[in-house]
Amino acid sequence: MIRGWLEADVADKVPRKQRHTARRVWQRLVDEHDAQVSESAVRGFVAEVKAELANVAMDVTVGQEHAPGADAEVDFGEFRARIDGQLLVLQLFIMRLSASGRGFAIAFVHQAQEAFFEGHALAFAHFGGVPAGLIRYDNLKAAVLRILLGRDRLENERFIALRSHYGYDSFFCEPG
Repeated sequence: MIRGWLEADVADKVPRKQRHTARRVWQRLVDEHDAQVSESAVRGFVAEVKAELANVAMDVTVGQEHAPGADAEVDFGEFRARIDGQLLVLQLFIMRLSASGRGFAIAFVHQAQEAFFEGHALAFAHFGGVPAGLIRYDNLKAAVLRILLGRDRLENERFIALRSHYGYDSFFCEPG
């Protein structure tokens, strides 16, 4: 019964201020059903049910579907690795195909634009071609000079030349 009241609040999209509080649930139990139950017991149960309902709402996901060979995602960032006993800071280029999840990764000793471009060339060779759709990026300096409105970017001229050479379009994440 209590669970039903609380689920109805959520399902019927009752405004937050008008939803059942633990005190209101307890009052209804006493007034409408002559229940002999403590308010603290009702509070505990209501808290559990509301937590369950919140988790159900939070676990909802929207699946993404990508056509095979269409899209990819790129990231280029640093990581630490111990090589010959020495701790080094290296740069990792990663490209992942969106449909299959198949990936390519290579480490560089620097994050220069040349390494970023070489990562693309090696990834395309590894995959046997260039994704036909978009390649998604965060707003890395090797590609973006300035973030404009929405998803518009002032792209680096050399990055534009890379995209033009390989014939693909870029898509940039929203900052933040």
